Amino acid sequence: MKKVVVIGGGPAGMMAAIYAAENYKVTLIEKNEKLGKKLFITGKGRCNITNNKDISEFFENIHGNPNFLYSSLYSFTNENTKEFFGKLGVKLKVERGDRIFPESDKSSDIIKAFERALQTKNVDIMLNSKIKEIISKDNKIIKVIVDNDKEIKGDYFIFATGGLSYPQTGSTGEGLDFAKKVGHNVIKPKPSLVPIEVKETWIKELQGLSLRNIEFSIKGEKNKIFYTAFGEMIFTHFGISGPVVLSGSRIVNSKPNLKAVINLKPALSFEELDKRIQKDFNKYCNKDFKNALNDLLPKKIIDKVIELSGIDENKKVNSITREERRNLIDLLQNFELSIKGLRSIDEAIVTAGGVDVKEIDPSTMKSKVVDNLYFAGEMIDVDAVTGGYNLQIALSTGYLAGIHVGKVEN
Repeated sequence: MKKVVVIGGGPAGMMAAIYAAENYKVTLIEKNEKLGKKLFITGKGRCNITNNKDISEFFENIHGNPNFLYSSLYSFTNENTKEFFGKLGVKLKVERGDRIFPESDKSSDIIKAFERALQTKNVDIMLNSKIKEIISKDNKIIKVIVDNDKEIKGDYFIFATGGLSYPQTGSTGEGLDFAKKVGHNVIKPKPSLVPIEVKETWIKELQGLSLRNIEFSIKGEKNKIFYTAFGEMIFTHFGISGPVVLSGSRIVNSKPNLKAVINLKPALSFEELDKRIQKDFNKYCNKDFKNALNDLLPKKIIDKVIELSGIDENKKVNSITREERRNLIDLLQNFELSIKGLRSIDEAIVTAGGVDVKEIDPSTMKSKVVDNLYFAGEMIDVDAVTGGYNLQIALSTGYLAGIHVGKVEN
């Protein structure tokens, strides 16, 4: 029986190994001491495995080469993902934003399910095995050499080593170096889904403050809007993070002179918010301004809002002018921060960039450069926003590589 060697024990690699094992003897090589190390920490340890939206809606949430993913996402959809884990005994649930998690809230349950499937398919798993060298001949990979100088030969190879995000989990980019070595073009990796740094030094005063149900936008010159989303965010010692910020961070890679704009009260129009504030001001009419916003805003942000409003904190509420009040409303709906840049790729959830999709057959994940090579997962130049989309991409591309490996020859 011919042999398939899968390099990388993340979700894409495990998926590829499971389905390749239906037709071949499969060896799965992982450099860590266990499989799914990065998968273990996704979704804050809960593992947002996919999204419950119709698969046709996935593409608007994919920033990096969505068209390349049509075959893979329609070949193995989110419905297939639910069925796959259901058969392995994992109960799933749907949460806000159509995010799908294991009912137990434990990513370990997803990893254990993968391990059961791999065991059932008799996949040979090599842990603590770092690839030292790829040996090629006549436009084919013939073997890989691991760090104990052991040679692993194969008829077909699937690379699924991930990108550069979370290097502590093993995603250090050597797979991209191997892809280059065998002749592939690699688009320079950049951080995607990563916290944003801002120029305002006072941001440290808000560190740890989480905001829910806000509107977050990224704007350029002349107030051109490049990104808008509703949801949650958090202030950090260097800037901002949280789901809506991470999803918008990819815009920062390609646009200069950007502003982050937070609408603290997006459910209310300007006039509706004006009426709400007038109601609060009537309630606290004899109080100082600094004591009049407790019903409207989280305590931690009130001092900064007062400072930025230009209204004296000791001014009596009944003395605040209509113009001052309306300027306050504008501030609440346009809380602006100057974007300095992105945190490093080490802090990114996902990597943008990777193996050039022009050199991969989208219907099979087969290399157009090397006769017996396939790719899967994050090491391909594809990436999406938060919400389970990136894991679905990993599963779908892994599935496609697994079922097609060895079936199409150049």
